[in-house]
Amino acid sequence: MKPNDSLAAALPRWPAAFNQVPKWAFEDADVFALEHERIFRGPVWHPVAHDAELPKPGDYKTVTVGRTPLLVIRGDDGVVRAFHNACTHRSTRLAMAFRGHSGDIECPYHRWVFDTRGQLRSCPGEAEFPPDFKRADYNLAQPRTGTYMGLLFVSLHPSPPPLMDWMGHMAGPVRDALGGNGRLTLLGYQKVRYQSNWKVYIDNDAFHAPLLHAAFRILRWQGGSGRQSRLPAGHMMILSEVAAQPSDGGLLRDPSVIGYQGGAAPRNKAAAQAAGSSLLAFWPLTAIANHLDIFNIRYANPVGLDQVEVHYAYFAHADDAADMVRHRLRQSSNMIGPSGFVSLEDATVFLRIQQALDTDPSTTFFLKGYREGADLTETKQNDEAPNALWWEHYRQMMGFAREEA
Repeated sequence: MKPNDSLAAALPRWPAAFNQVPKWAFEDADVFALEHERIFRGPVWHPVAHDAELPKPGDYKTVTVGRTPLLVIRGDDGVVRAFHNACTHRSTRLAMAFRGHSGDIECPYHRWVFDTRGQLRSCPGEAEFPPDFKRADYNLAQPRTGTYMGLLFVSLHPSPPPLMDWMGHMAGPVRDALGGNGRLTLLGYQKVRYQSNWKVYIDNDAFHAPLLHAAFRILRWQGGSGRQSRLPAGHMMILSEVAAQPSDGGLLRDPSVIGYQGGAAPRNKAAAQAAGSSLLAFWPLTAIANHLDIFNIRYANPVGLDQVEVHYAYFAHADDAADMVRHRLRQSSNMIGPSGFVSLEDATVFLRIQQALDTDPSTTFFLKGYREGADLTETKQNDEAPNALWWEHYRQMMGFAREEA
Protein backbone atom coordinates (compact mmCIF):
# COMPACT_ATOMS: atom_id res chain seq x y z
CA MET A 1 0.00 0.00 0.00
CA LYS A 2 1.35 3.44 -0.96
CA PRO A 3 1.70 6.04 1.84
CA ASN A 4 -1.11 8.14 0.40
CA ASP A 5 -3.34 5.07 0.13
CA SER A 6 -2.81 4.67 3.86
CA LEU A 7 -3.72 8.32 4.34
CA ALA A 8 -6.99 7.96 2.42
CA ALA A 9 -7.83 4.84 4.41
CA ALA A 10 -7.04 6.54 7.73
CA LEU A 11 -9.39 9.47 7.17
CA PRO A 12 -12.98 9.31 8.39
CA ARG A 13 -15.27 7.60 5.91
CA TRP A 14 -17.44 9.54 3.52
CA PRO A 15 -21.09 9.85 4.64
CA ALA A 16 -23.39 7.11 3.36
CA ALA A 17 -26.02 9.63 2.22
CA PHE A 18 -25.33 10.72 -1.37
CA ASN A 19 -26.38 14.33 -0.69
CA GLN A 20 -24.00 14.92 2.23
CA VAL A 21 -20.40 16.22 2.17
CA PRO A 22 -18.11 15.95 5.21
CA LYS A 23 -16.76 19.27 6.45
CA TRP A 24 -13.30 17.77 6.96
CA ALA A 25 -12.95 17.71 3.16
CA PHE A 26 -12.68 21.52 3.25
CA GLU A 27 -10.25 21.96 6.14
CA ASP A 28 -8.01 18.90 6.55
CA ALA A 29 -4.37 19.62 5.62
CA ASP A 30 -3.69 15.96 4.78
CA VAL A 31 -6.63 15.95 2.39
CA PHE A 32 -5.30 19.11 0.75
CA ALA A 33 -1.89 17.48 0.24
CA LEU A 34 -3.49 14.34 -1.21
CA GLU A 35 -5.51 16.44 -3.68
CA HIS A 36 -2.32 17.61 -5.37
CA GLU A 37 -1.37 14.02 -6.20
CA ARG A 38 -4.76 12.52 -6.98
CA ILE A 39 -6.41 15.49 -8.71
CA PHE A 40 -3.98 18.17 -9.87
CA ARG A 41 -1.34 15.59 -10.83
CA GLY A 42 -3.99 13.00 -11.58
CA PRO A 43 -5.40 11.82 -14.95
CA VAL A 44 -7.05 15.19 -15.57
CA TRP A 45 -6.63 17.91 -18.22
CA HIS A 46 -6.35 21.52 -17.02
CA PRO A 47 -7.08 24.47 -19.38
CA VAL A 48 -4.27 27.01 -18.92
CA ALA A 49 -4.40 29.52 -21.80
CA HIS A 50 -6.15 30.51 -25.00
CA ASP A 51 -4.29 31.49 -28.17
CA ALA A 52 -5.69 35.01 -27.87
CA GLU A 53 -3.81 35.53 -24.60
CA LEU A 54 -0.47 35.07 -26.38
CA PRO A 55 -0.82 36.77 -29.78
CA LYS A 56 2.90 37.34 -30.59
CA PRO A 57 6.00 35.13 -30.48
CA GLY A 58 7.67 35.63 -27.10
CA ASP A 59 4.39 36.42 -25.30
CA TYR A 60 4.06 34.35 -22.15
CA LYS A 61 1.95 33.82 -19.06
CA THR A 62 2.65 31.92 -15.87
CA VAL A 63 0.12 29.58 -14.30
CA THR A 64 0.09 27.15 -11.42
CA VAL A 65 -1.65 23.77 -11.42
CA GLY A 66 -1.94 22.59 -7.85
CA ARG A 67 1.57 23.31 -6.57
CA THR A 68 3.29 23.03 -9.95
CA PRO A 69 4.34 26.32 -11.62
CA LEU A 70 4.13 26.36 -15.41
CA LEU A 71 5.25 28.75 -18.13
CA VAL A 72 3.10 29.06 -21.26
CA ILE A 73 4.83 30.83 -24.15
CA ARG A 74 4.39 31.33 -27.88
CA GLY A 75 7.59 30.23 -29.59
CA ASP A 76 9.36 32.00 -32.41
CA ASP A 77 7.77 29.38 -34.66
CA GLY A 78 4.27 30.52 -33.62
CA VAL A 79 3.50 27.42 -31.54
CA VAL A 80 2.14 27.86 -28.00
CA ARG A 81 3.84 25.47 -25.57
CA ALA A 82 3.73 24.81 -21.84
CA PHE A 83 6.85 24.15 -19.77
CA HIS A 84 7.59 23.48 -16.16
CA ASN A 85 8.54 26.94 -14.88
CA ALA A 86 11.87 25.75 -13.46
CA CYS A 87 15.44 25.71 -14.67
CA THR A 88 16.57 22.18 -15.45
CA HIS A 89 19.88 22.85 -13.67
CA ARG A 90 18.99 23.57 -10.04
CA SER A 91 15.20 24.04 -10.24
CA THR A 92 15.15 27.83 -9.93
CA ARG A 93 11.83 29.36 -10.93
CA LEU A 94 12.29 31.17 -14.23
CA ALA A 95 9.45 33.62 -14.98
CA MET A 96 7.87 35.49 -12.08
CA ALA A 97 5.46 37.91 -13.79
CA PHE A 98 1.91 36.83 -14.55
CA ARG A 99 2.33 37.97 -18.15
CA GLY A 100 5.17 39.30 -20.23
CA HIS A 101 7.20 39.18 -23.42
CA SER A 102 10.69 37.79 -23.88
CA GLY A 103 12.97 36.75 -26.70
CA ASP A 104 14.51 34.13 -24.46
CA ILE A 105 14.20 32.74 -20.94
CA GLU A 106 17.12 33.30 -18.58
CA CYS A 107 17.68 31.72 -15.19
CA PRO A 108 19.03 34.33 -12.74
CA TYR A 109 20.99 31.79 -10.68
CA HIS A 110 23.63 30.47 -13.10
CA ARG A 111 22.52 32.34 -16.25
CA TRP A 112 21.31 29.39 -18.24
CA VAL A 113 19.40 30.70 -21.26
CA PHE A 114 16.55 28.88 -23.02
CA ASP A 115 14.88 29.92 -26.26
CA THR A 116 11.12 30.32 -26.67
CA ARG A 117 10.87 26.68 -27.78
CA GLY A 118 12.36 25.58 -24.44
CA GLN A 119 15.73 24.56 -25.85
CA LEU A 120 18.86 25.25 -23.78
CA ARG A 121 20.82 27.82 -25.80
CA SER A 122 23.74 28.71 -23.51
CA CYS A 123 25.13 27.88 -20.07
CA PRO A 124 28.25 29.53 -18.57
CA GLY A 125 31.10 27.22 -17.59
CA GLU A 126 30.07 24.49 -20.01
CA ALA A 127 33.72 23.62 -20.80
CA GLU A 128 34.14 22.38 -17.23
CA PHE A 129 30.97 20.25 -17.16
CA PRO A 130 31.21 16.43 -17.31
CA PRO A 131 32.35 15.22 -20.75
CA ASP A 132 29.01 13.56 -21.51
CA PHE A 133 27.04 16.81 -20.95
CA LYS A 134 24.62 17.59 -23.80
CA ARG A 135 22.47 20.70 -23.89
CA ALA A 136 19.61 18.74 -25.45
CA ASP A 137 19.35 16.69 -22.26
CA TYR A 138 18.53 19.87 -20.31
CA ASN A 139 15.81 21.47 -22.40
CA LEU A 140 12.86 22.71 -20.36
CA ALA A 141 10.59 19.92 -19.19
CA GLN A 142 7.12 19.82 -20.74
CA PRO A 143 3.87 18.46 -19.35
CA ARG A 144 1.56 16.65 -21.70
CA THR A 145 -0.50 19.11 -23.73
CA GLY A 146 -3.49 19.17 -26.05
CA THR A 147 -5.41 21.94 -27.80
CA TYR A 148 -9.03 22.44 -28.77
CA MET A 149 -10.45 25.56 -30.42
CA GLY A 150 -7.37 27.54 -29.43
CA LEU A 151 -7.58 26.46 -25.79
CA LEU A 152 -4.41 24.82 -24.44
CA PHE A 153 -4.79 22.00 -21.91
CA VAL A 154 -2.04 20.45 -19.81
CA SER A 155 -1.91 17.24 -17.79
CA LEU A 156 0.70 16.46 -15.15
CA HIS A 157 -0.18 12.77 -15.21
CA PRO A 158 2.13 10.35 -17.08
CA SER A 159 -0.76 8.70 -18.94
CA PRO A 160 -3.92 10.85 -19.02
CA PRO A 161 -6.89 9.83 -21.16
CA PRO A 162 -7.01 11.32 -24.69
CA LEU A 163 -8.13 14.93 -24.42
CA MET A 164 -11.25 14.52 -26.55
CA ASP A 165 -12.29 11.40 -24.63
CA TRP A 166 -11.91 13.31 -21.36
CA MET A 167 -13.86 16.28 -22.72
CA GLY A 168 -16.63 14.08 -24.09
CA HIS A 169 -19.95 15.84 -24.70
CA MET A 170 -18.44 19.17 -23.56
CA ALA A 171 -16.65 19.51 -26.90
CA GLY A 172 -19.66 20.76 -28.88
CA PRO A 173 -20.78 23.41 -26.37
CA VAL A 174 -17.16 24.57 -25.92
CA ARG A 175 -16.80 24.91 -29.69
CA ASP A 176 -19.99 26.99 -29.82
CA ALA A 177 -18.94 29.14 -26.85
CA LEU A 178 -15.63 29.90 -28.56
CA GLY A 179 -17.40 31.04 -31.70
CA GLY A 180 -17.07 27.84 -33.68
CA ASN A 181 -13.51 28.71 -34.66
CA GLY A 182 -11.79 29.80 -31.43
CA ARG A 183 -10.97 33.27 -32.85
CA LEU A 184 -11.03 35.59 -29.86
CA THR A 185 -9.50 38.90 -28.77
CA LEU A 186 -8.30 39.30 -25.19
CA LEU A 187 -9.84 42.29 -23.40
CA GLY A 188 -8.03 41.91 -20.09
CA TYR A 189 -7.92 40.15 -16.75
CA GLN A 190 -9.26 40.51 -13.24
CA LYS A 191 -7.85 38.57 -10.31
CA VAL A 192 -9.80 37.64 -7.19
CA ARG A 193 -8.38 35.74 -4.22
CA TYR A 194 -11.19 34.16 -2.21
CA GLN A 195 -10.53 33.39 1.46
CA SER A 196 -11.80 29.84 1.35
CA ASN A 197 -10.85 26.31 0.40
CA TRP A 198 -10.94 25.83 -3.35
CA LYS A 199 -13.86 23.42 -3.08
CA VAL A 200 -16.01 26.06 -1.36
CA TYR A 201 -15.51 28.14 -4.50
CA ILE A 202 -16.33 25.33 -6.93
CA ASP A 203 -19.27 24.15 -4.77
CA ASN A 204 -21.03 27.46 -5.42
CA ASP A 205 -24.42 26.13 -6.51
CA ALA A 206 -27.06 27.55 -8.85
CA PHE A 207 -29.67 27.60 -6.04
CA HIS A 208 -28.12 30.64 -4.36
CA ALA A 209 -28.01 32.86 -7.46
CA PRO A 210 -31.44 34.54 -7.24
CA LEU A 211 -31.37 34.53 -3.43
CA LEU A 212 -27.95 36.08 -2.75
CA HIS A 213 -27.32 38.19 -5.83
CA ALA A 214 -29.42 41.29 -6.43
CA ALA A 215 -28.08 41.32 -9.99
CA PHE A 216 -29.65 37.95 -10.72
CA ARG A 217 -32.96 39.09 -9.31
CA ILE A 218 -32.77 41.98 -11.75
CA LEU A 219 -32.18 39.41 -14.48
CA ARG A 220 -35.27 37.47 -13.32
CA TRP A 221 -33.15 34.35 -12.80
CA GLN A 222 -35.65 32.85 -10.36
CA GLY A 223 -38.10 30.48 -12.00
CA GLY A 224 -36.33 30.16 -15.33
CA SER A 225 -36.67 26.98 -17.36
CA GLY A 226 -32.95 26.54 -18.01
CA ARG A 227 -31.18 23.26 -17.31
CA GLN A 228 -28.12 21.85 -15.60
CA SER A 229 -26.34 18.88 -17.13
CA ARG A 230 -23.73 16.78 -15.34
CA LEU A 231 -21.43 14.80 -17.61
CA PRO A 232 -18.93 11.97 -17.23
CA ALA A 233 -15.48 12.96 -15.91
CA GLY A 234 -17.20 15.42 -13.55
CA HIS A 235 -17.89 18.21 -16.06
CA MET A 236 -20.96 20.45 -15.80
CA MET A 237 -23.05 22.59 -18.14
CA ILE A 238 -25.63 25.16 -17.02
CA LEU A 239 -27.86 26.93 -19.53
CA SER A 240 -29.85 29.47 -17.56
CA GLU A 241 -32.87 31.35 -18.80
CA VAL A 242 -32.96 35.11 -18.30
CA ALA A 243 -34.82 37.83 -20.16
CA ALA A 244 -33.22 38.88 -23.43
CA GLN A 245 -34.11 42.48 -22.54
CA PRO A 246 -34.09 42.38 -18.73
CA SER A 247 -35.82 44.99 -16.64
CA ASP A 248 -33.92 46.50 -13.73
CA GLY A 249 -37.09 47.47 -11.85
CA GLY A 250 -35.77 51.00 -11.46
CA LEU A 251 -32.79 49.84 -9.38
CA LEU A 252 -30.06 50.95 -11.79
CA ARG A 253 -29.19 54.47 -12.85
CA ASP A 254 -28.23 53.10 -16.28
CA PRO A 255 -30.11 49.87 -17.14
CA SER A 256 -28.06 49.40 -20.32
CA VAL A 257 -25.28 47.90 -18.21
CA ILE A 258 -27.32 44.68 -18.00
CA GLY A 259 -28.67 44.89 -21.54
CA TYR A 260 -28.13 42.09 -24.05
CA GLN A 261 -26.82 43.34 -27.40
CA GLY A 262 -26.49 39.99 -29.11
CA GLY A 263 -22.78 39.44 -28.59
CA ALA A 264 -22.93 35.66 -28.36
CA ALA A 265 -20.83 33.55 -30.65
CA PRO A 266 -22.42 33.40 -34.14
CA ARG A 267 -23.07 29.65 -33.86
CA ASN A 268 -24.68 30.14 -30.49
CA LYS A 269 -26.54 33.44 -30.80
CA ALA A 270 -30.04 31.96 -31.01
CA ALA A 271 -29.39 29.77 -28.00
CA ALA A 272 -27.95 32.68 -26.06
CA GLN A 273 -30.98 34.86 -26.76
CA ALA A 274 -33.20 32.12 -25.39
CA ALA A 275 -30.96 31.18 -22.49
CA GLY A 276 -29.05 34.34 -21.60
CA SER A 277 -26.38 32.63 -19.54
CA SER A 278 -24.20 29.58 -19.91
CA LEU A 279 -21.50 28.03 -17.76
CA LEU A 280 -19.27 25.21 -19.00
CA ALA A 281 -17.23 23.91 -16.08
CA PHE A 282 -14.34 21.54 -16.65
CA TRP A 283 -13.60 19.24 -13.74
CA PRO A 284 -12.14 20.19 -11.34
CA LEU A 285 -11.92 24.00 -11.54
CA THR A 286 -11.77 25.95 -14.81
CA ALA A 287 -14.94 27.30 -16.45
CA ILE A 288 -16.04 29.12 -19.59
CA ALA A 289 -18.82 31.57 -18.76
CA ASN A 290 -21.16 33.63 -20.92
CA HIS A 291 -23.55 35.92 -19.02
CA LEU A 292 -25.47 38.22 -21.35
CA ASP A 293 -22.61 39.81 -23.36
CA ILE A 294 -19.88 38.91 -20.86
CA PHE A 295 -17.56 36.18 -22.08
CA ASN A 296 -14.76 34.93 -19.87
CA ILE A 297 -12.59 31.96 -19.00
CA ARG A 298 -12.13 31.48 -15.26
CA TYR A 299 -8.78 29.93 -14.42
CA ALA A 300 -8.72 28.93 -10.74
CA ASN A 301 -6.14 27.30 -8.51
CA PRO A 302 -5.73 26.76 -4.75
CA VAL A 303 -2.98 28.86 -3.18
CA GLY A 304 -3.36 27.28 0.25
CA LEU A 305 -5.73 25.22 2.32
CA ASP A 306 -8.06 28.18 2.81
CA GLN A 307 -7.40 30.36 -0.25
CA VAL A 308 -8.20 30.05 -3.93
CA GLU A 309 -7.16 32.48 -6.66
CA VAL A 310 -9.28 33.02 -9.76
CA HIS A 311 -8.05 34.80 -12.88
CA TYR A 312 -10.96 36.00 -15.00
CA ALA A 313 -9.79 36.37 -18.62
CA TYR A 314 -12.29 38.46 -20.62
CA PHE A 315 -12.65 38.15 -24.37
CA ALA A 316 -14.43 39.59 -27.36
CA HIS A 317 -15.00 37.71 -30.58
CA ALA A 318 -12.51 38.62 -33.26
CA ASP A 319 -15.18 40.17 -35.50
CA ASP A 320 -16.87 42.28 -32.79
CA ALA A 321 -17.53 45.92 -33.67
CA ALA A 322 -15.92 48.60 -31.48
CA ASP A 323 -19.24 49.42 -29.77
CA MET A 324 -19.70 45.78 -28.78
CA VAL A 325 -16.17 45.61 -27.35
CA ARG A 326 -16.86 48.70 -25.20
CA HIS A 327 -20.15 47.20 -24.04
CA ARG A 328 -18.47 43.91 -23.12
CA LEU A 329 -15.82 45.73 -21.08
CA ARG A 330 -18.37 47.84 -19.24
CA GLN A 331 -20.72 44.96 -18.51
CA SER A 332 -17.88 42.70 -17.39
CA SER A 333 -16.43 45.13 -14.86
CA ASN A 334 -19.83 45.98 -13.40
CA MET A 335 -21.16 42.44 -13.14
CA ILE A 336 -18.24 40.12 -12.42
CA GLY A 337 -15.30 42.31 -11.38
CA PRO A 338 -13.81 42.39 -7.86
CA SER A 339 -16.25 45.16 -6.91
CA GLY A 340 -19.01 44.08 -9.30
CA PHE A 341 -22.58 43.06 -8.62
CA VAL A 342 -21.66 39.39 -8.10
CA SER A 343 -18.09 38.79 -6.90
CA LEU A 344 -18.28 40.77 -3.65
CA GLU A 345 -21.32 38.82 -2.49
CA ASP A 346 -19.75 35.47 -3.33
CA ALA A 347 -16.48 36.38 -1.60
CA THR A 348 -18.32 37.27 1.60
CA VAL A 349 -20.25 33.99 1.68
CA PHE A 350 -17.16 31.88 0.88
CA LEU A 351 -15.33 33.41 3.84
CA ARG A 352 -18.29 32.87 6.16
CA ILE A 353 -18.47 29.21 5.14
CA GLN A 354 -14.75 28.72 5.78
CA GLN A 355 -15.05 30.37 9.20
CA ALA A 356 -17.87 28.03 10.26
CA LEU A 357 -16.56 24.61 9.22
CA ASP A 358 -15.50 23.47 12.69
CA THR A 359 -19.13 23.16 13.81
CA ASP A 360 -21.93 20.64 14.12
CA PRO A 361 -23.45 19.03 12.17
CA SER A 362 -20.31 17.53 10.65
CA THR A 363 -21.67 17.48 7.09
CA THR A 364 -23.24 19.88 4.62
CA PHE A 365 -26.42 18.94 2.72
CA PHE A 366 -27.76 19.29 -0.82
CA LEU A 367 -31.56 19.53 -0.64
CA LYS A 368 -33.15 21.51 -3.47
CA GLY A 369 -33.93 19.12 -6.30
CA TYR A 370 -32.70 16.05 -4.42
CA ARG A 371 -34.59 12.78 -4.22
CA GLU A 372 -32.85 9.62 -3.07
CA GLY A 373 -32.05 7.44 -6.07
CA ALA A 374 -33.15 10.09 -8.57
CA ASP A 375 -31.15 10.80 -11.74
CA LEU A 376 -29.29 14.07 -11.16
CA THR A 377 -27.61 14.34 -14.55
CA GLU A 378 -30.37 16.66 -15.89
CA THR A 379 -32.01 19.09 -13.46
CA LYS A 380 -33.53 22.55 -13.21
CA GLN A 381 -31.29 25.60 -13.46
CA ASN A 382 -31.67 26.58 -9.80
CA ASP A 383 -31.26 23.16 -8.19
CA GLU A 384 -28.36 22.43 -5.84
CA ALA A 385 -28.64 18.63 -5.89
CA PRO A 386 -26.44 18.15 -9.01
CA ASN A 387 -23.43 19.29 -6.98
CA ALA A 388 -23.57 15.87 -5.32
CA LEU A 389 -22.36 14.36 -8.62
CA TRP A 390 -19.26 16.60 -8.59
CA TRP A 391 -18.53 15.37 -5.09
CA GLU A 392 -19.03 11.74 -6.05
CA HIS A 393 -16.42 12.12 -8.78
CA TYR A 394 -14.14 13.81 -6.23
CA ARG A 395 -14.66 11.00 -3.71
CA GLN A 396 -13.77 8.38 -6.27
CA MET A 397 -10.70 10.27 -7.50
CA MET A 398 -9.48 10.66 -3.92
CA GLY A 399 -10.17 7.04 -2.98
CA PHE A 400 -12.40 7.77 0.04
CA ALA A 401 -14.65 4.92 1.13
CA ARG A 402 -18.30 5.52 2.03
CA GLU A 403 -19.81 4.58 5.36
CA GLU A 404 -22.20 1.66 5.31
CA ALA A 405 -25.81 2.76 4.89
